[in-house]
Amino acid sequence: MYTIALIAQKGGTGKTTLAVSLAVAAGQVGLKALIFDLDPQATACNWKDRRKGDGPVVIDAQPSRLAAALEKAEENGVDFAVIDTPARSEQSALAAAKVADLVLIPCRPQAYDLETIPNTKEILALAGHTPALAILNAVPAFGDRHEQARAFLNRLQIPVCPVMLGNRAVFGDSGAVGLAAQEYDQRGKGAAEILQVYKYILSVLVQQKSKPKKEHHEQQSRPGHIAG
Repeated sequence: MYTIALIAQKGGTGKTTLAVSLAVAAGQVGLKALIFDLDPQATACNWKDRRKGDGPVVIDAQPSRLAAALEKAEENGVDFAVIDTPARSEQSALAAAKVADLVLIPCRPQAYDLETIPNTKEILALAGHTPALAILNAVPAFGDRHEQARAFLNRLQIPVCPVMLGNRAVFGDSGAVGLAAQEYDQRGKGAAEILQVYKYILSVLVQQKSKPKKEHHEQQSRPGHIAG
């Protein structure tokens, strides 16, 4: 089972939108996907309530029970687990980072989001340097703010996904009716971006799983190491 956690200490970065989009993408290629919603606002659960399709399953979870819930999910044949965490909750973020194979950090290319990244980096360190990947989200169609954000993240030694998500209405419109962007507009740019992001994330997960445990442990133990 692959487990990813979406963590960002700033609200409004697009964690839930990305969480449901990736879970749906996994389901579309035949994987059994499940979302753990750790957010007290239950945004992912509310999305599921609006959804008419069967999958993915969304579970309202508690940080203290997350490890046990993941173990149960794997026993039940779940292939792809997504943990959606609330903003400004170090307890939930730390619990998720400890059990995840990969942490995704959704980040808009603006100062308000970027200035919270060091806090997320500290949580990753406390969790044992869980591998992480930043996803630039809500990127404007014009300007070079995404390049500035990428340079900032590189200085923090946080890898950045080569695929960005644009500032597109489809992400909000689809969520309002319990869909993912790729379901709402199958041929749209948002759908293409999500599919590319999913494929890249899956390639990272597969690469990590193929590493010998000793090599993976040594990489995590290096000073300042964030991503595998």
